[in-house]
Amino acid sequence: MSQMLSKLSSLMNSLKARLIISALLLILILLPLIGFTLNDAFKQQVSTSAKNELKAYLYSILAVTEVDKGQLMMPAALAENQFNVIQSGLFALISTPINDTHSSDVIWQSNSFLGLLLPTSLPQPELGKSKFKQIELEGKPHIIYSYSVSFERKTLSKDGLSVENIAFPLTVHIIKDQLDYQAQIDLFSQHLWSWLLILMVFLILVQLAWLLWTLKPLAQFKRELKLIEQGKAMQIKARYPNELQAVAQQLNTLLNTEQRQRTRYRNALSDLAHSLKTPLAVIQSQKDLSKSSFDQTAIISRIISHQLKRAQTAAGASWHLGVNVMSVSDKLVRTLPKIYREPQIEITSNVDKQCIFKGDEADLTEILGNVLDNACKAAKRRVHLTVCMAGSRLTIDIEDDGPGVSPALESEIFERGMRADSYQQGNGIGLAIVRDLVDSYQGQLSVSRSEALGGAKFSLNFSESQLV
Repeated sequence: MSQMLSKLSSLMNSLKARLIISALLLILILLPLIGFTLNDAFKQQVSTSAKNELKAYLYSILAVTEVDKGQLMMPAALAENQFNVIQSGLFALISTPINDTHSSDVIWQSNSFLGLLLPTSLPQPELGKSKFKQIELEGKPHIIYSYSVSFERKTLSKDGLSVENIAFPLTVHIIKDQLDYQAQIDLFSQHLWSWLLILMVFLILVQLAWLLWTLKPLAQFKRELKLIEQGKAMQIKARYPNELQAVAQQLNTLLNTEQRQRTRYRNALSDLAHSLKTPLAVIQSQKDLSKSSFDQTAIISRIISHQLKRAQTAAGASWHLGVNVMSVSDKLVRTLPKIYREPQIEITSNVDKQCIFKGDEADLTEILGNVLDNACKAAKRRVHLTVCMAGSRLTIDIEDDGPGVSPALESEIFERGMRADSYQQGNGIGLAIVRDLVDSYQGQLSVSRSEALGGAKFSLNFSESQLV
């Protein structure tokens, strides 16, 4: 769960992911809302149209309805032929309310209603008003439009001297099968959602293409930064939109300034080292110099060498640098056997061509050179170098077939001036320099027993986040 949340958080930190997700959410939310709105509006339109149609049929029924002497008089056949065809799907009923109840009694039905059961309840709107609703007839959905009217008939009063108007209330019901209207709604919904789906896919493709085109300069910018980190380029050269061009120019200025300052800094340190070593060499050459004084000057010389090497490292300011490990290791593998001839040391290597050390070439040379040099001093015949990438981690292993490093000295061997019994040469400053350089790149340095050769195995690990 935590890993999933971590991946989601990493994804949301991407500008491209944010834009794509926001565009997709806009499309996936807005278009369905439009679809529901249009579908509902069409349903309302169909309902209104059906109501108007039934109202027209109702007026045609009222036009031929007559009441004579308290009796409803209806023609045998109606003008609308669907009322005359049995179970045509269009029906007309006339009901009259039952006294002191809310129910009604059907007193007439069209020929089309023959063979059907009367509804259990019919709408009874107030006089002069109408109702439009859905009902079930024979288990099928129908729509009904009901309108209440009142016919009056004149009769003589009991005394025979006056005329009384007696109301004859009626409710006309027009019922129509809903299948036609539902078919219209279903057909419209099918076409609407089909076209909305096509439009959604089209808009998603257009949005993705537009976003990729818009973010293309950022992808190019990232590629150029990657080339600079790998040491394959020194500046950002492509032309970018105005918003990015200013950033590119500032980065180029920063790269040039940092490179010039580092060059001047190293030159000044080299001059300082030369100016300090010469007086020390003169002092050490004095014949009357005591042993304790000679030892102290030697210590001063080692300290100066160590601190100058440490100060010259480009770590922390070399995020933009990169060097191919094989280009450095091949030179060392060819050179060191020429130095160690007694006994003859065989140096083999297995270096991945794609391995990149995101740092300074001089620092990598110093690291590999010192560790390989110490391995050659300890080895009997063989030294093996392995360099590989495991994900974003650069791993360097240097093994020899010498006596190895005792567990008691594994932590002390990297101290300045400390030398294991395996090494008969050197002043013990090389591995201390390596430790300081690895620490400056926030890497890891360890020593163990080599399973393949039986001697010491020095392992260096650098992760991409540490090297940047």
